[in-house]
Amino acid sequence: MTGYGRATRPFANKTITVEVRSLNSKFTDVRVRTPQYFREKETELRRLLVEGAERGKLEMMVEVKSVEGDGDYGLNQPLFRRYFRELNDLADQLGMPKGDMIQAILRLPNVVATDAEEISEEEWEAVLNTFKDAMGKFDHFRLAEGAALEVDLRERVAAILALMQDLPPFEEDRQTRMRERLMRMLEENLGRDRVDHNRFEQEVLFYLEKMDINEEKVRLEQHCRYFLEALDTKERSKGRKLSFISQEIGREINTLGAKAYSPDIQRLAVSMKDELEKIKEQVANTV
Repeated sequence: MTGYGRATRPFANKTITVEVRSLNSKFTDVRVRTPQYFREKETELRRLLVEGAERGKLEMMVEVKSVEGDGDYGLNQPLFRRYFRELNDLADQLGMPKGDMIQAILRLPNVVATDAEEISEEEWEAVLNTFKDAMGKFDHFRLAEGAALEVDLRERVAAILALMQDLPPFEEDRQTRMRERLMRMLEENLGRDRVDHNRFEQEVLFYLEKMDINEEKVRLEQHCRYFLEALDTKERSKGRKLSFISQEIGREINTLGAKAYSPDIQRLAVSMKDELEKIKEQVANTV
C-alpha cells in the first residue's frame, strides 16, 4: 500500500526531520537516507521501519539541519580542490564540456563533511521520537487508503455472489438441451424404435453428474463469505490471507467454467473472473 508521513522536531540548535513513504510492492524493499554520522544507527532504523510498515517499497529520509545554517558541517576544501583539478584536466584532455562541475563535485563522497563523530544519546532519542510522529501520520494515511480499498473489495465480492444468483435458470436450461441433443443424436443414428430408454436415462444421469456445479457453487460462496469475514477481522496485516482466499475463489470459478456446457454460464464465469482479477490486483498491494 502507498503511505506517507513526515514529522519535524527541534533539538538544541537543530531541526530534525523524518520522512517515511511506501509504494505498492509484493515484497519488502527498504531504502534509508541519513546524515553521515548516523551510519551506525541505519540498521536499527531499517528494523524499526520494517516493523512499522511491514511490507512494500519503503523509503525513509532522516535530515538534521542547523538552525543557524552552520552547525557541524563544512566543506573539505583540499579534497574539493583535488577533485576539481583532476576533473578539469580530464575534461580538457577529452574535449568534453565541463558543465556545472561544482554541483557534481559537491555530490561526491566526503566533500561535504561533518565534524560530528557520533550521535549523542539525547539526539538519538529526539530522532526516535520524530520517527514515531512520522509513523503515526504514515499509519493514518494507510488507514484512509485501506478504508477505500475495503469498500472496493466488498463490492467486487458482492458482484461475484450476485453473478452466482444468475446461474440456476441456465443450469435447468442446459439439462433440457443436453437431454434433447442426446436423444436427437440417437434417433438420427439408430432410429427411434431402437433406442433403449433405460440405457438412455443412465447416460443422461452420467452426463448430468459431470455437468453438476452445485459443489463448486457451495465452495465458491463459502470462500467469498470467508473473504468478507477476513475483512471484518481487526488484524493489522491480512493481505496474504486475502491473497490465499482469492486463489481458492479462482479455482472454483475455473472449475465452474470448465463444467459449464453452456455459453450463458461461461459468460457468467468470465464476468466472475473479471471481478476476481480486480480483487487480486488490489490484494497484491495490501499489507
